[in-house]
Amino acid sequence: MSSPLPDPLQVLSIADWREIALDDPERFLSTLRLRLKERMEPKQSRAVIAALADDDKLMAEIAAATSKGSPLIAPYFLKDRFNLAGLPTRAGSSFLAETRPVPACDSAIVESFRAAGAICVGKTQLYEFAYGLTGQNPHYGDCSHPHFPDRTTGGSSSGSAAVVAAGIVPFAVGTDTGGSIRLPASFCGLFGYRHMPGDAWIHDAFPLAPSCDTAGWLTGSAADMQTLLGCLCGNRRTEDRKLNGCYLECGDLDEEVCLACRKRAEFFCQAADEHTRDQLLHAFRPGASCYTILTSAEAAQVHAPFLERFRERYSAPVWQRLDRGRHWSADQLCEAEIQRRFLRDTLLSYFLTYDFLLLPAAPCAALRHSECDTYDRNRILQLSAPASLAGLPVLTIPVPLADGLSAGLQVLVPSPRSPVLPWALKRIQSEYRS
Repeated sequence: MSSPLPDPLQVLSIADWREIALDDPERFLSTLRLRLKERMEPKQSRAVIAALADDDKLMAEIAAATSKGSPLIAPYFLKDRFNLAGLPTRAGSSFLAETRPVPACDSAIVESFRAAGAICVGKTQLYEFAYGLTGQNPHYGDCSHPHFPDRTTGGSSSGSAAVVAAGIVPFAVGTDTGGSIRLPASFCGLFGYRHMPGDAWIHDAFPLAPSCDTAGWLTGSAADMQTLLGCLCGNRRTEDRKLNGCYLECGDLDEEVCLACRKRAEFFCQAADEHTRDQLLHAFRPGASCYTILTSAEAAQVHAPFLERFRERYSAPVWQRLDRGRHWSADQLCEAEIQRRFLRDTLLSYFLTYDFLLLPAAPCAALRHSECDTYDRNRILQLSAPASLAGLPVLTIPVPLADGLSAGLQVLVPSPRSPVLPWALKRIQSEYRS
């Protein structure tokens, strides 16, 4: 006889889900359905979940994974910029599915996770076309922070952050162009990983701005993040030498966030010396405007077939950003590209000496829904644009604030196989155990 279902309030890790699947595949599915019911209010379901996979398909995948004893047998959700065979890809819009057939094949990232044993149980909602940093969506509803319903999850990977923060699944796939994993991870107290642009995992997702688009994922714990990175990226073992990095305090941060990030950074490294700080800040200063110009121009090209035909079906903020991207002058685009190259070269030079760079990931705690229409987008882009423009992998680490809210730290590294990633996650786990 099967063991009773886990308490819906219990947090289940990847290892816990694997144990359930190996013991009883049907209980795996029952546990998932119970958590969807108990941990997500009906009015939020449409704002968070775009589609659920068929039970028969899930049972077949669970059986295949358990028969091989795969290392990563756990449920996850997929951001609806990626394809899942048999389900439409809407990318948070009201019309994209009308312009293309229902996908017959899964995206490359789904195949990679399947090879490791992970079970994709459905798709999550996002900010329309991933072109925003809140959990708002006028077509499917605004996504709320699971523990603070008056606040946003952040975006654009809003639904993916919500299902992990609510404890429904241990991880979810998202994308990050200008902070769309890093900001929700910070707002929701999660760990986030942003991969690199041009990789096979992002190549078949519906694009926003291809030169900065990346795939990635969010987890509820350092241990689960370490498991995923080991299975998917094959991180190197920590080297014997001391890993060398520094913390750069930058951006327009709320005082509480500034103090909390500074204190948390001390656990990993010292603050940047004056010379390093000045060099980096000089290169980062035009980052938000440079990012805005280059990515909006790319996004306008992606949407060129749709802009006039579906003009009335875009939300006003997305339409304005896309339309703006059509009107930059050649001089503005050229200057922005020069700034991007200088920023990249500065960080490449930095990584000749250092193994990692720490930056704040969010300027504030999770925004209230009432603040989302008036928030200063540039405050966030000041922090997220450097890694986006340089095409760097980033690990986001949550930073607790008062009253259960959170901010985050970005760990910028030069390669997905950097020994810094397992080193940082092991340090966090050892801290929690002590």
